[in-house]
Amino acid sequence: MLTEITIQDYYQTKEAWPLIDVRSPGEYEQGHIPGAINIPLFSNDERAHVGTVYKQRSKEKAIELGYAYVTPQLQWFVDEARQLARNGQVVVHCWRGGMRSRSFAQHLRDNGFQQVLTIIGGYKSYRRFLLSTFSQPYHLQIIGGYTGSGKTHVIGHLMAAGHQVVDLEGLAKHKGSAFGSIGQSQQPTSEQFENNLFEQWRHFNLDQPIWLEDESCNIGKVNLPIALFQQMRQSMVYFLNVPREKRAELLAREYAFEDLGPLKMAVQRISKRLGGVVTQQCLDLLDQRQFYEVALLTLHYYDKTYLKGLNFRDQEKVHIIEGTDTDAEQNTLLLLNATKTYFVS
Repeated sequence: MLTEITIQDYYQTKEAWPLIDVRSPGEYEQGHIPGAINIPLFSNDERAHVGTVYKQRSKEKAIELGYAYVTPQLQWFVDEARQLARNGQVVVHCWRGGMRSRSFAQHLRDNGFQQVLTIIGGYKSYRRFLLSTFSQPYHLQIIGGYTGSGKTHVIGHLMAAGHQVVDLEGLAKHKGSAFGSIGQSQQPTSEQFENNLFEQWRHFNLDQPIWLEDESCNIGKVNLPIALFQQMRQSMVYFLNVPREKRAELLAREYAFEDLGPLKMAVQRISKRLGGVVTQQCLDLLDQRQFYEVALLTLHYYDKTYLKGLNFRDQEKVHIIEGTDTDAEQNTLLLLNATKTYFVS
């Protein structure tokens, strides 16, 4: 007999057990539970074929086709699962805890696995649990500041000091601007971004503050969970006000790449906002490798854009911190002192 558990049960008691996701590779790539290993019952094409037969013919014909696809792989399923769970204990899930996970789990039980659990509601229940988690109220502390203020470096210092911090841009593989994809690996899907965010979030002590960088609702092509974004917009913002020249120096150091192609493409993406004259100036300066001057020119646009968004916030929840440089250690201390002052007052 198979044993079913909820996703909450899994996180509370069975997390150390290997987790097998039997959905198709395409489903897995779109979004999966971090740590889950994909042993697909069907390939992408096979799943599509079974679904078509189910809709156009009947459930019985779809099941018959499914068995035809699965039968040649039965031993492979066992071999792959045994490599993950040598002690014979494993958790299995599919999309909504239906036939795929139950059939796979029963096959493992029939072939010597001691304990095989399935997740009630499958991946769908995990997603509901995740989204409901982000709908809860939290004590968020938002790090604001114009582009180039070194907020990501401050996040690193906070994290190293043991504070509860999420590097949203790091998870999104994007720095948030038109230049944000340069030097980054491919972005995850929005769904997988949320999954990765939740994986970090669920380990936090939710009675303590959580630090996040101020972001728009999307980071590159990745979207923040709506409930979390709305809560971020209502939270206290600690705005690091660093001189533009210092920020331009930081950006010049971080974007001084040998290959100018991506930088030129990024400038052209914001050409309508920069204007034709400034765009051409930036492109000419890039050819001369004058990165500092390019940064100064583009910061005029980015500063106006960020200030516009900041003005939509409740100004009583915007705490300005005057900084003189982009030194992350110094600005982290300023930030922490500001939070103490704010809560004391």
